[in-house]
Amino acid sequence: MKFILFVTLLLTPTLRAADSKPRSAEEILQAVRQNYAQQNQKLQGELRDGDTGRTEPMELTMGNQVMNFLFTKPPVEGIRLNFNTTPATLSQTRKGVTRQVPSSQLGSQVRGMDFNYEDLSLGFLYWPRPELMQETRVSNLKCWLVRVMNPGKASPYHAVDIYVHQASGTALKMLAYDQNSKVIKRYEVISAQKINGVQALKELRVETLDPATGKIIGRTYMKMNPPAK
Repeated sequence: MKFILFVTLLLTPTLRAADSKPRSAEEILQAVRQNYAQQNQKLQGELRDGDTGRTEPMELTMGNQVMNFLFTKPPVEGIRLNFNTTPATLSQTRKGVTRQVPSSQLGSQVRGMDFNYEDLSLGFLYWPRPELMQETRVSNLKCWLVRVMNPGKASPYHAVDIYVHQASGTALKMLAYDQNSKVIKRYEVISAQKINGVQALKELRVETLDPATGKIIGRTYMKMNPPAK
């Protein structure tokens, strides 16, 4: 989830199929965190509302263990995720003023889309005592399913299931649950592209679900363009 978001889900080969199986769920999540932190890219893309078609152009810059999201349509907004701290620090810049995103804002929508600030913070990757549930498959790719439980009350999620690709250590799919164990958010990588010899995100789908009915009530796509030549 999130995936995701949680969000970029870049397929860097930190864990390979030939490696021995990680000894713990924490090792698996550590590989996922490293994948995010070690990126060095600058990409253009957009968020797109699946119902209305409304788009929010964005620029994603990654380097020095920092991810910067810049939304260029007024009001201009910058969001910075710093992996040099534990957990990673999420900050927001508007009208030239930068502040750390408060816990009370984690459940708020980003640009009116189905992404929220918790999704961008990737805070659930640092929740304590993750549990390795089983081996499974996503789009016929072998994955580990790791479950994390919210240790506090700040997050909009009670628990998150993270499907981690065994060959790359990348989160391919995430399911977020409420207090009643009902799915309220679903993230899944739809397609990938090769950039500088590395498999990277091309399109990610995020869906918000009604916990009472399981019906999809919102859908947002994140699409990243190939780098300009």
